[in-house]
Amino acid sequence: MTQDTSQHETGLGTLEPGTRQRAQLPTRIADIAWTALWVLVAAWAVWASVGAVRGTTAWAYGAAAWVLLAVALTMRVLVVRRRTRT
Repeated sequence: MTQDTSQHETGLGTLEPGTRQRAQLPTRIADIAWTALWVLVAAWAVWASVGAVRGTTAWAYGAAAWVLLAVALTMRVLVVRRRTRT
């Protein structure tokens, strides 16, 4: 028995103007960028906090990192909520 793969195409398809994938592209890129930003700031916050506990970094760096992490997470939640309303 052979399987007919022509009916079960996989992948994103073409990214030509007017296609569904092309319309979703800016949203996907924004999601990737927000995730990268959040991960980077989270790693910085943890690193700065560990450094502050060890005495090698000032507490201000850790505090600034946690504030930026909270701001980034809040903005991300607001963007997702606005996207689902429209």
